Amino acid sequence: MGLNNKSLHVITGLIIVLGIVASLTGLLYINDGQAYDFVNQYGDIVKIYGNGLYANDSFFMAPIFRGADLTIIVIAIPMLILALFMDRKKKTVKSRFFLISVIAVFTYYSASIAFGVTYNILHLVYIAFFSVSLFGLIIAIGSLDREKLKERLTGALPYKGFHIFLTLSGVVLIVAWIPDILQSLIAGRPLALIEIYTTSVTNVLDMAIIGPVALISIYQLKKRSGLGYILLGILFTVCITIGVMVPIQSAFQIAAGIDIPLPVLITKVASFVLLSLFALYLEISLFRSIK
Repeated sequence: MGLNNKSLHVITGLIIVLGIVASLTGLLYINDGQAYDFVNQYGDIVKIYGNGLYANDSFFMAPIFRGADLTIIVIAIPMLILALFMDRKKKTVKSRFFLISVIAVFTYYSASIAFGVTYNILHLVYIAFFSVSLFGLIIAIGSLDREKLKERLTGALPYKGFHIFLTLSGVVLIVAWIPDILQSLIAGRPLALIEIYTTSVTNVLDMAIIGPVALISIYQLKKRSGLGYILLGILFTVCITIGVMVPIQSAFQIAAGIDIPLPVLITKVASFVLLSLFALYLEISLFRSIK
């Protein structure tokens, strides 16, 4: 496929529309509902949010979803609109590379809400949103000439920094969740924060997709493969977005009255923010090297 791919631009437009509908509805739709207690499938008492689009989600998770919605509407949607505008206007390797990395953010976000949010009135929107984001990402990656991308890379790239970032991301995202899972299996109990859900979507996405992609990228970069640079750009942009999203989600939880110990809050937010700043520095270096 060539760089001037009208079908990709149409799909990107659909991603923007569906992203606005999903995030704005989750953020702005509220009613007079009240939180209530519920006995989950494991026999534990769970507090349910009871209000708005996420009325049937847990009191702990609903603010996280709303924080993600705000990040998407304020940060990610403008980024995707900018990426689409640049790709339509310039039709360069760099503009397509940027578009790919931003579409990946929406693929991750749409998968999270499609599989993670309790069934609600936007179920069909979530399905469509995830579908166009996933196939848009596949089409976008397929439309970029990997050899041409390698030819456009000039100057010295910080490969040592790339490898450190990828190793940290790959190993930490896989290893971090394993102790909790093993403890729950040994104890014969569900995960501590499983609440009303059947699985942890974050665990699945991080351990099955994001972590392995980071490790695969290390191998691809050692071969100086064009795919390695594409995966690297995707991981950078996703990491930067999450680094912005996590503090916002934490703020929504605190505003909802959820008690998060200060040391846990600082450690959680600081780790994601620092990793995202590292990713931002490396991504700037990568984009600057593409002539």
